Amino acid sequence: MSAPILVIDGLSAVSQRDGTPILRRVSLTLHRGETRGLVGESGAGKSTIGKAILHILPSAVRVTAGQILFEDRDLLTMPSAPLRRLIGERIALIPQDPMTALNPGRRIEAQLTDGLRLIRGASARTARARALSLLEEVHIREPERVLRAYPHELSGGMRQRVLIAAAFALEPALIIADEPTTALDVTVQKQILRLLRNMQNAHGTAVLFVTHDLGVVAQVCDSVTLLFGGKVIEEGPVAQVLEAPRHAYARALLDACPRSDHPELGLRPIPAELIARLRREVATP
Repeated sequence: MSAPILVIDGLSAVSQRDGTPILRRVSLTLHRGETRGLVGESGAGKSTIGKAILHILPSAVRVTAGQILFEDRDLLTMPSAPLRRLIGERIALIPQDPMTALNPGRRIEAQLTDGLRLIRGASARTARARALSLLEEVHIREPERVLRAYPHELSGGMRQRVLIAAAFALEPALIIADEPTTALDVTVQKQILRLLRNMQNAHGTAVLFVTHDLGVVAQVCDSVTLLFGGKVIEEGPVAQVLEAPRHAYARALLDACPRSDHPELGLRPIPAELIARLRREVATP
């Protein structure tokens, strides 16, 4: 396996308001070209990890311990100027909601070329040519027309394709995909997941894929980290975790997923006593 591009070691964070733990000694490793799923229910800490990497945590959250090593540099201790440049050039984000992520008052061309011009110093002509190439790569028809369009003139699926193109524009080494298909219907979601996987394979990019959907993990991820209450509960290759989970919570999550091949099983909620036991477990120092 290739060398790690991202190593998170013992990352802890708390709420500034009342000191409530948000992340509890989280550790994970992501290799070049790998897609790792970050899975958990709402409030488990998935998006907080991504925001900590990008240094966009809300002011109400404070990191208290740990390291975030990206290409052997600790993002938590780097001076602000080189940190901003490193993140701008080498790490990208595909945000959650394509319907609101793009600036409604600017054309698509401006939003795709800003980084190329400001960070890479590309000319307007070169940046535009790159933007056209990216739109073609994400299979957008009539890319010239789309460059001139405003976001409201595009469908949700097209907007998500634009966001994927923007994420790959600077050839980043790491992309954080924060539930990028949540707002899309099932048919479009499948297309976007296939596109993202193909783009990643073509560019050799590592992807940290934040999701609550184990079905998505099975489709696009190589490995998975399962979180509960800000703590890592289980991790490993996708096949291992989904086919032979070790932790009771992981098994219960899989049991709770509807099975089209066994409709007679119905919906099986996670037992309340397991959740209560797990809350005590994650709270133990």
